Amino acid sequence: MTINADPQELAKFGELAHRWWDPDSEFKPLHQINPLRLDWINSLCPLAGKTVLDVGCGGGILSDSMARRGAKVLGIDLSTKPLKVAQLHAMEAGTENIEYREIAVEALAAERPESFDAVTCMEMLEHVPDPASVVQALGTLVKPGGWVFLSTLNRNFKSFMLAIVGAEYVLKMLPAGTHEYARFLKPSELAQFCRDAGLELQGAKGMSFNPLTQRYSLGSDADVNYLLACRKPA
Repeated sequence: MTINADPQELAKFGELAHRWWDPDSEFKPLHQINPLRLDWINSLCPLAGKTVLDVGCGGGILSDSMARRGAKVLGIDLSTKPLKVAQLHAMEAGTENIEYREIAVEALAAERPESFDAVTCMEMLEHVPDPASVVQALGTLVKPGGWVFLSTLNRNFKSFMLAIVGAEYVLKMLPAGTHEYARFLKPSELAQFCRDAGLELQGAKGMSFNPLTQRYSLGSDADVNYLLACRKPA
């Protein structure tokens, strides 16, 4: 089975892995948006006592925070170094109920179908060759009645100007080459992937960045970053 991953993308995040938990590093935006994502997820699917899978967990910023909200969390990724950083951080921080594995989401879906109350896949779909395959696996992994949460980047002129030109080259918030415009997904495309995976759309949010206040917020503007919440029919 060919693995649905881009070796260059894995290497890129591997090289930066040691900086993952530095809130002033290249991963500063992830640290800034994490409380917004966490609260939104928790408002729809209260995490305490839930079994949660975080797909493309990287260094574990979201995984760790969900475990601290009382969930039993499994974080998976195919990039070895970020996973080691995630494991080390959990150990140092004393985070309980958290485990990390290096495994493809499609392989885990074959191994553990309908095992999770909630599945998250944040800021990952724009880095894989076949995002529809990932979403299909998410639909397999979640229990009937369970939740799937996704976030990615919209594909339009504004997102190109803000997420690539602005964030990577002008403001230098992200390393140049972090994103590839052709891999961005329109909300309609991602919603179709979700329907094809047997998931029902429950809600959507846009995420905006204000360069003056240096703050992110969730709202209705989905032109650049957006999040989708889906459920698997019970």
